[in-house]
Amino acid sequence: MAPFFLAFEGRRPQAREIVLLASLCALGVAGRAALAWAPQCKPVIALVVVAGVALGGEAGFLTGAVTMLTSNVLFGQGPWTPWQMFAMGLIGLLAGALSRAGLLGRSRAGLCVFGFLAAIFIFGGIMNPASALIAQRSLTWETLAAYYVSGFPMDLVQAASTAVFLWLLGVPMLEKLDRVKLKYGIA
Repeated sequence: MAPFFLAFEGRRPQAREIVLLASLCALGVAGRAALAWAPQCKPVIALVVVAGVALGGEAGFLTGAVTMLTSNVLFGQGPWTPWQMFAMGLIGLLAGALSRAGLLGRSRAGLCVFGFLAAIFIFGGIMNPASALIAQRSLTWETLAAYYVSGFPMDLVQAASTAVFLWLLGVPMLEKLDRVKLKYGIA
């Protein structure tokens, strides 16, 4: 994660860009806190996908990583935090890269499919083995399989809720971010 943070700092971002990214992170933290009662039904992946598509992969990575770091002040910091930061950041980076390459459009269906798959294969694909590494002394294929199988229902809930959030809020948020980028000259 250090290269992304150092690259961001190295290019000396404008204050308006930092404020926009901080606002997106604050929305992610507020969304995660507001839905604390609903396990895995959080808007964070949807927000990170939107940030990546609207602002690019670097902004998507930073939004995801910083949102997880700051929201874990409420949910509890632990050895899982860097894994969560990396997984969420990777989703934002990939959303930005695919959008720039023209492979991820701004349609509701495309955003929902990407968010659904990212929740299962990227976030779940990183957090399930990370949980095994944190909890077990020795890692075997059987242990990994057990963690993937036991984590899949929660991954599925997170994927479905991400798709719902993207269906409802993805396109309107992209339009708002485009307007903010144009109004304040954010590249």
